[in-house]
Amino acid sequence: MSSTTTAPVTPRRNLAADPAYQAFWILRTGFTVAPILFGLDKFANLLVDWPTYLAPWINDVVPGSAQAAMYAVGVIEIVAGVTVAVVPRFGGWLVAGWLAGIIVNLLTIPGYYDIALRDFGLLLGAVALARLADRFHAARQPH
Repeated sequence: MSSTTTAPVTPRRNLAADPAYQAFWILRTGFTVAPILFGLDKFANLLVDWPTYLAPWINDVVPGSAQAAMYAVGVIEIVAGVTVAVVPRFGGWLVAGWLAGIIVNLLTIPGYYDIALRDFGLLLGAVALARLADRFHAARQPH
């Protein structure tokens, strides 16, 4: 007869009831789904005409058209969403950095300041995700 130990169910239930853990999963889900959906839409332009969100100075720097740049942006956003799903401790920081770049872009286009402010709020959420992911990753490590 072999002796196996199983983890008690109580700590898992306690963790699921923890508001910080719930917040972690809400942020992880949101920062997985949103970048993937927005990244995919860069190829379809169903939600908005994405090339209009590219600052003229960036359009002058990148090779090709603004739409071609949006294809690259879409790929990066999809990769960021998948990274959040798989490695949220890193993915949260990746999304925060990406949002910082988007904010700089938007601040250089007159009339897009409200969207830059919204994206700053999203950046704070991505940082919160990375910090919470660090906490819950550390909690799973054997001591």
